[in-house]
Amino acid sequence: MFIDTHAHLYVEDFDQDRNQVIARALNQGVYHFVMPAIDSQYTQAMHALQTQYPKQISLMMGLHPTHVKENFTLELDHVSEQLANNTYVAVGEIGIDLYWDTSTLAAQQAAFAIQIEWALEKKLPIVIHCRNAFEEVFQVLEHYACDELKGIFHCFTGTLNEAHRAIRLNMKLGIGGVLTFKNGKIDQFLAQIPLEHIVLETDAPYLAPVPYRGKRNESSYLTIIAAKLAEIHHLELDKIAHMTTNNAKELFKIK
Repeated sequence: MFIDTHAHLYVEDFDQDRNQVIARALNQGVYHFVMPAIDSQYTQAMHALQTQYPKQISLMMGLHPTHVKENFTLELDHVSEQLANNTYVAVGEIGIDLYWDTSTLAAQQAAFAIQIEWALEKKLPIVIHCRNAFEEVFQVLEHYACDELKGIFHCFTGTLNEAHRAIRLNMKLGIGGVLTFKNGKIDQFLAQIPLEHIVLETDAPYLAPVPYRGKRNESSYLTIIAAKLAEIHHLELDKIAHMTTNNAKELFKIK
């Protein structure tokens, strides 16, 4: 039994076959889905899907760094209101993305810091989006380093040193389809990372694993990622399922 710790199943990519996508995942043993927020436009869709699948879906709330625009303070007001009035298992996905736009770095850093503070106040984990921005993310994170700070480096694509740096900050590594890419590189050192620091994710509809690379990703493909991790760690698949699922359940307090 697996938990997909990061899937955007509420977005438009799944409008034609969302229920079938979820059914396929359930048939593959992916029994729970944790869904990160993007911005206020998607809040209603997230809650509608959770209402349809209350036992299978948990939600996060946050402002995605690529959606930190001129109106980001209004978007943060929405995040704050949602955190005050609804139940969420994490603040996310939040962080810094310098791949698409470097001009918003200061705003992204400010939004990231504010949302970390809210997570600490509410005793919630954070889920970090980091693209072309490891040093910038660590600068903010290390400012808040404490026992209460915990979470996931979503779609971890860093080096072994960056992995250890994240783990020292109580972060787990979110491992997804990149693990199966020939140029993904994380397969070269992931055997050195104990399973207690790893959770599995798809980031559906993005970053589908081989042999579906370049196509729409979905949560049923989580088993492909798990099988690759089992191969790297020289363990049975059920051991990978047990460890990574327990890590996710403990972090998100999923019963």
